[in-house]
Amino acid sequence: MKKYHFAVDLGATSGRTILASYDGEKVEMEEISRFKHPMLPLHGHLYWNLPGLYHEILLGLRKAAAKLAAMTPAATIESIGIDTWGCDVAFFNADGSLAGLPHCYRDSHTEGAVEKFAATKVSKEETYSLTGIQFMDFNTLFQLATMADNGSPVLAKADKILFIPDALAYMLTGNAVTEYTVASTSQILNPNTGDLDAKLLESIGVPREKFGPMVNPGVVIGTLTPEVQAFTGLGAVPVVAVAGHDTASAVIGVPTPDENYAYLSCGTWSLLGIESKTPIINEKSREYNFTNEGGIDGTTRFLKNICGMWIFERCREEFVDAPDDVAALVALCLDSDLDTIINPDDPAFAHPDSMIKAIDDYCARTGQKKPETTADYVHVIFRSLARRYKEVLGWLKELHDGSIDRLHVIGGGSRNAHLMQMTADELGIPVVAGPAECTALGNVLVQMRASGEVDSLADMRRVAAASTETVTYNPSEK
Repeated sequence: MKKYHFAVDLGATSGRTILASYDGEKVEMEEISRFKHPMLPLHGHLYWNLPGLYHEILLGLRKAAAKLAAMTPAATIESIGIDTWGCDVAFFNADGSLAGLPHCYRDSHTEGAVEKFAATKVSKEETYSLTGIQFMDFNTLFQLATMADNGSPVLAKADKILFIPDALAYMLTGNAVTEYTVASTSQILNPNTGDLDAKLLESIGVPREKFGPMVNPGVVIGTLTPEVQAFTGLGAVPVVAVAGHDTASAVIGVPTPDENYAYLSCGTWSLLGIESKTPIINEKSREYNFTNEGGIDGTTRFLKNICGMWIFERCREEFVDAPDDVAALVALCLDSDLDTIINPDDPAFAHPDSMIKAIDDYCARTGQKKPETTADYVHVIFRSLARRYKEVLGWLKELHDGSIDRLHVIGGGSRNAHLMQMTADELGIPVVAGPAECTALGNVLVQMRASGEVDSLADMRRVAAASTETVTYNPSEK
């Protein structure tokens, strides 16, 4: 008899709920709901609507429960897992109520926070040696430091500080935990101790007890509260701490037969890296600003964050003569041969008022020809991303002793055949694209292991390969 699992997969712009089943060979996934969750501008800041996200999850659970109850014979949900983006946190009062809305990582209040923290609290060299995490102004460490410096009453009075997947699990179960993979994005977690670093917490005046106990993927957090059971029509369903960071879940779902590969999680962000048995923390990795984030079974996701399809998404909002169909818009890259290259990670592209103007200004600043047509902009964006992937992969090869024979691309960007071919041509190695739904698949695989349907990581990868389709792009002959 099939077992059913419910996955909540929240990206930084939209979310969805998924009902998955396993027949002994492969996982089948059905989307139950999909919804937008835009950043909320309020009093000069950007926030997330956490109650709205919680409500969407409840609606998805109720819909899934009704669907399974109507089956013959009736079926039930075995477990629930939640993955989201990293870094951002929510604050709760002692009675479980939400203590204000969580800041969005794109809120400008942390601009310059890295340098300020290094100058007044702990040096960059020591912070990196303790955490091995890539410096970005919006990392949790710097969000909390900024709030502390600004005298935030929310931070001061909060009884609990929880990362977004843990916050939603707390709202569902009443139990607070800190899941390892999402905590590893914070630049507070010390991978050598496996817990939040005492010195860094002390530097921002935040006690360790405000966070939940550290748990690894596969641990059952708790069961649905009576209130959630009544709303959804479900019983005391377990909520599993999956790999709460969406990239960690995605990497679990990579359908690879060996270790000789790099992965690229390609979406709003591009995350390029490898799985390593140990953290890689040295002067060269700090110079290249690589990050060591938690993975399944004690592995480390050694990677670098790259500004991904965010630039394209923002430009698309501004194009006035572009086709509405995304596939047709993407194909316009073939109608341009403009050789301009931008650096997607230049700070100018982080959150400009106009992305098109930011590109034009970058071209003027670097002495390059600016795009003139929509096709030019699309071509420049994709070509620049592929070139950036080549640069970062070169650094990765310097820092990693193993062989990298191919690049596995997962996430929505893997459907972009033009970008995939450009990437294969730039890298000079095969690019294996897919699955696009790798994050949800990894989420489900951890739930399946918690319920005993699969055991080892190798078994999970075998199921992933059986459950998905991929397309291989080989470098073009020159």
